[in-house]
Amino acid sequence: MSQTPADPRQAVVPDGAAGRRFDAVLAELFPEFSRSRLAEWIKSGDALLDGNPARPRDPVKGGEVVTLQAVLETQTHAVPQDIPLDVLYEDDQVFVIDKPAGLVVHPGAGNPDGTLVNALLHRDPSLSALPRAGIVHRLDKDTSGVMVVARTLEAQTALVEQLSAREVHRQYLAVVVGALVSGGTANAPIDRHPRDRLKMAVREDGRDAVTHFRLRERFRSHTALECRLETGRTHQIRVHMAHLKHPIIGDPLYGGALKLPKGATEELAAELRGFKRQALHAETLEFAHPVSGEPVRASAPVPADLKRLMDALRADTAQAAERERR
Repeated sequence: MSQTPADPRQAVVPDGAAGRRFDAVLAELFPEFSRSRLAEWIKSGDALLDGNPARPRDPVKGGEVVTLQAVLETQTHAVPQDIPLDVLYEDDQVFVIDKPAGLVVHPGAGNPDGTLVNALLHRDPSLSALPRAGIVHRLDKDTSGVMVVARTLEAQTALVEQLSAREVHRQYLAVVVGALVSGGTANAPIDRHPRDRLKMAVREDGRDAVTHFRLRERFRSHTALECRLETGRTHQIRVHMAHLKHPIIGDPLYGGALKLPKGATEELAAELRGFKRQALHAETLEFAHPVSGEPVRASAPVPADLKRLMDALRADTAQAAERERR
């Protein structure tokens, strides 16, 4: 990351704020920035009260001029790349995209480019001035579906706050092993696996994690679930379903060895053997627009590979039912 100075911003402390803490008033005057970022600028002397440094707890009198000389992180390590994006919704504050399976979100070890960040910087170069190029949440590489990306600091801060307050509706389609008879809620804390650093695990000392799920469609030996995230831990749905002994089909980390249902059709066997990613799709995302407050709802169609898998499961179930009737 490099750092780019921004033009100084100024605001006048309202008279009605007299006696309140400087950091609290600053957060109200500049809502486009997170409280943690503003706290850093107070400590570094980049947030001034009547031209002078102030402590976070110092009371304001009202009428002072607040000057903010922000220093913003720039995503210079990521280069713009012309990677096609399926944009579901767009305005001057946000993008909502349908991320395909196989697309990594952030550049990193093993994925220096060819990521969603590279694609976003090509579509909107101004995102280079935002932390993480405006990304406020992520999907695993092989999970498809809806993501929202902020185009301004104000939008990014507001969306992060909505996520933290559990005010963003996130609905997923997951196809799992086993024929469930009902939905339910997985309320089990999650943290890093104690031995395998690539995996997460349910742990008593983990972070709060809640997944609600209900039946979408039952097959002979599998179930399509509609999952709703209350929290957003890494690999949350994948970990929770594996913990419930119903891992997601094709999950390379949590799915275990492939077991074909007895008497599976050739088509189903081929689909199950060939499905090399977790059968998980972020189907619907709903949030309050970060500026207008109006609801924004976007849905991504089920991708072709997942549709083929579900069609094969459906046909296998119908064929088994026909055998039983004979």
